[in-house]
Amino acid sequence: MDTIVNLPKTKRGQKTLNKILKAAEELFYEKGYHSTSIIDITNKSNIALGTFYIYFKDKFNLYKYLLLIYSHEIRKAVAEKITESDSRYDKEKIGLYAFLNYMRVNKHVYNILWESLYIDKNIFVDYYESFSLRYIEGLRKSQQTGEVSEVDLTVLSYVLMGISNFIGLKYVMFENAEDVDFEAVVDSVMDILENGMFNK
Repeated sequence: MDTIVNLPKTKRGQKTLNKILKAAEELFYEKGYHSTSIIDITNKSNIALGTFYIYFKDKFNLYKYLLLIYSHEIRKAVAEKITESDSRYDKEKIGLYAFLNYMRVNKHVYNILWESLYIDKNIFVDYYESFSLRYIEGLRKSQQTGEVSEVDLTVLSYVLMGISNFIGLKYVMFENAEDVDFEAVVDSVMDILENGMFNK
């Protein structure tokens, strides 16, 4: 992480960094990455241009750092909710609900994250590959206990991430999230996961 950001050692420095991040986040969401300049960011955060370069060598590193923050925040939001869950079923159910609630509060994350596909495809790939690898660790433990069947865990991790992503898009971005019963949506997803989509 410290290869892309010069982390501050004081509270004042952290406050300045937070101002830069907040300004960049708002501008990337409103205007997009390519239409936002470093000058835009420093003007919005009310800091000198030189101050920006104390923390980041360029806009690209700032953008990558934001994605790292989102990745950490999402994992934390989910982990805090599933810590006391023993079964994989409960972890998936509670985790999906936690993800949807995080996205309801942080809709901008979708825009900023998915734009990375057009900024640098490697960032987009790394973001999801990193999530997949961590997901596989938990799935493997559940597979070893016999709760998860002997399926390809890489495929399974992407199936589950795909569900979360697109259920989030539908019920957070496409709909008015405040009007959506997330519990009912999650119950429907879990019913499909548990019972499948095909009649036997």
